[in-house]
Amino acid sequence: MSEYSHNVGMLGRMSDARRASLHLRLLNLGHFYDHWFMLIYATAVISMTGHFDLGYGEMMALSTPGFAAFGLGAVPAGWLGDRWSRSGMMTVFFTGLGVASIMVGLSRSPMELAAALTLLGLFASIYHPVAIAMVAEEGAHGHVGRRLGVNGVWGNMGVAGAAVITGICIDLIGWRSAFILPGVLSVATGLAYWLITAQATRAQDAGPATPAAGPTEMRLGWQRVLLVVALTTILASVIFNGATIAMPKVFEERIAAIAISATGIGAIASGVYAVAAFSQIVVGRAIDRYPVRPLLSVLALGQITALSLAAFAMDWSMVATSVLLMVMVFGQVPVAATLIARYTPNQVRARIYGLQYLLTFGVGASAVPLISVLHGVTGFQGFFLVMAALAGLVLLIAQALPDTRT
Repeated sequence: MSEYSHNVGMLGRMSDARRASLHLRLLNLGHFYDHWFMLIYATAVISMTGHFDLGYGEMMALSTPGFAAFGLGAVPAGWLGDRWSRSGMMTVFFTGLGVASIMVGLSRSPMELAAALTLLGLFASIYHPVAIAMVAEEGAHGHVGRRLGVNGVWGNMGVAGAAVITGICIDLIGWRSAFILPGVLSVATGLAYWLITAQATRAQDAGPATPAAGPTEMRLGWQRVLLVVALTTILASVIFNGATIAMPKVFEERIAAIAISATGIGAIASGVYAVAAFSQIVVGRAIDRYPVRPLLSVLALGQITALSLAAFAMDWSMVATSVLLMVMVFGQVPVAATLIARYTPNQVRARIYGLQYLLTFGVGASAVPLISVLHGVTGFQGFFLVMAALAGLVLLIAQALPDTRT
């Protein structure tokens, strides 16, 4: 080996720690983007109905294929992440998400809009199975719950930012800018991610993903744990998607005396999400220290209470109830991810996450027509009561978990 090559190799090794830290930050930023982009439409649709000459329910229905693609795409994305390149898939995620968002902003007809939203959901589906597996792998030597909790906060901040950023764009420029400007930003981030990871991934991704040090087989009792994860994921995904997608419209109807503009509604919704977001760090740390079953039970009980109250709340009581609800809903997110990280080996973990997020966002897509139907029949009162019943089922199923810390 030449002296020059030796020096270059030493420089690469010296920068490994810094590169890993920056890589983790970009993965967290990607979680922000993922939820931000998927919820832009939920706020923008309020201002888009006049342009496309469709009602709220009809406009929301156009996004159903996109939310279905968000779930269905997770399985092939996880498979490609395990078999081809996780970092390569993340580059595709950032750039594809940005291009699809720009296409949404340029849509001229309901058909074009539905197609672009579907493409947006497909690229967004890459994040969870691929990136969450990478975050869990980096935390393989401990504190997996905390790492996933912090990553979850970034995702929740995307949920929070979606409403206020979209509202500001609409009020200042117009609804198209709410999709086009973030799209340009995501494409630029994809280029930056590729530049940062290119040197490291040439060696790492020359073949199939290399398993990290640790167990290479499924852990004892994995069948029961993954069954509970699957069932609670199905129920929790409907509650999570229903609550986050409906919230801007709920606030438009329930807090009219407080907020009268798209920016005002978005700001309050974002404030609720931002306050609730940090529950994931608290829950993530708790998962590393305490048994999961009682933690999940408390979160389910909190959801039942908050959803029942939300069915009848108005104005500031609606805002306060929404904070409690989102604390419990967001807090549940790292539970399933941590259980999967504990009970499955790294070399198949992206595929397992892919199956989980197929359930999360595939089944969760049913929240969109559910909102449309229940809103038309009972308003949001019936919707919240149905969600409370689903949370009750989560509480019952949680009792099947082993009462252990690890």
